[in-house]
Amino acid sequence: MAESELSIFLLALLAGAIRVGTPFLFVSLGECLTEKGGRINLGLEGILVTGAMTGYAVSYLSGSPWLGVLAAGLSGLALGLVHGVICSLPRVNDIAFGIALILFGTGLAFFLGKDFIQPSAPMLPSIPLGFWSDDTRVRSALNVNVLFFIGVALAFVLHWGLRGTRWGLVLRLVGDHQDSAQALGYRAAGVRILATGVGGFLAGVGGAYLSLYYPGSWNEGLSSGQGLMAVALVIFARWQPINCLWAALLFGAAGAVGPALQAIGIGWGYYLFNAIPYVLTLAVMVITCRPDRTLSGAPGELSLNR
Repeated sequence: MAESELSIFLLALLAGAIRVGTPFLFVSLGECLTEKGGRINLGLEGILVTGAMTGYAVSYLSGSPWLGVLAAGLSGLALGLVHGVICSLPRVNDIAFGIALILFGTGLAFFLGKDFIQPSAPMLPSIPLGFWSDDTRVRSALNVNVLFFIGVALAFVLHWGLRGTRWGLVLRLVGDHQDSAQALGYRAAGVRILATGVGGFLAGVGGAYLSLYYPGSWNEGLSSGQGLMAVALVIFARWQPINCLWAALLFGAAGAVGPALQAIGIGWGYYLFNAIPYVLTLAVMVITCRPDRTLSGAPGELSLNR
């Protein structure tokens, strides 16, 4: 591979990591908050698809993609609160209900979104960071959506908040030692419901990114399992928001290998390379979730530990 081709490949890989990794970032940050409170939300896939449909529909009807992002987040908040409330009931398993939420969220989105498959909605804008270059490939690669920068800032804010604020301490206490939290007067169920709702909001925003920027359309195969992969991503990141940022970029880069190779004229094995994120997800689960291996950093009340 020539030096120029290598530069183009690395640039395309970086651009792909940002574009493909942005929804991973929002969904994983949302799930990180949820799991810090001691609950797993496997329904993220349904929330992601619902958010994508809602964001696209509201953007089309209102003419404002940012209203679409807000509506997508609110739809995710609603489904997250449903998950939180139902799973707070006696003898309700959060993993089983999460699977049910996948079916409900995707089914609802497909039913309500049929009329929005063909229409073209206004898309989210991007920041042209490659304005300095005369190369169209460089300018295209360095068009970065505002949501990516919001997600990066949010990762640092959550990292600080979980370590240096009262609400972060309470959330971690509920997730690690429910009895201790209740002895101090905190309602564990209420904290978990709120955390799951906020996590759903962030997952909904990640769905809006998919439909309103990249790939930038609404269809029934939009998500491709990114919601479920985000759960493995959080485990890989050891429940740390900053690590979620790097892990999201890693998963994004894995999903961008095929297009990056196409950018330098290598077209063979395109669909095989597209399977890399799924292989990476399986590898993460096999390596980190063995019965003889302790999950360092996992909240004590998480279903994985009980």
